[in-house]
Amino acid sequence: MARLREVRGNGPATEAELRLLREQAGGWARALRGQIEASERKLDAAVADPTTSLTEVATELRRLERLHPELTELESLLAALDRRARELRAGWLRHRAG
Repeated sequence: MARLREVRGNGPATEAELRLLREQAGGWARALRGQIEASERKLDAAVADPTTSLTEVATELRRLERLHPELTELESLLAALDRRARELRAGWLRHRAG
């Protein structure tokens, strides 16, 4: 996240590094989505089962409260990363054309 934030803030980065960051962050986003989906399934099952303790429900709720904002920020950083990569490519093309 720190490196993605740095790149979003126009920190130095090559196109190759941006591609690698995109690939790694994309994998991380997929993993977060999977964790969120698993937690939501566990929560649904826990709520449907009257023998489930309140502690189990609270644990999944806390997990979701932590994961959702992380995924939202990551998706925002990925969008900024994609914009930065397009800007680098456009600059390179302008330089080659000039």
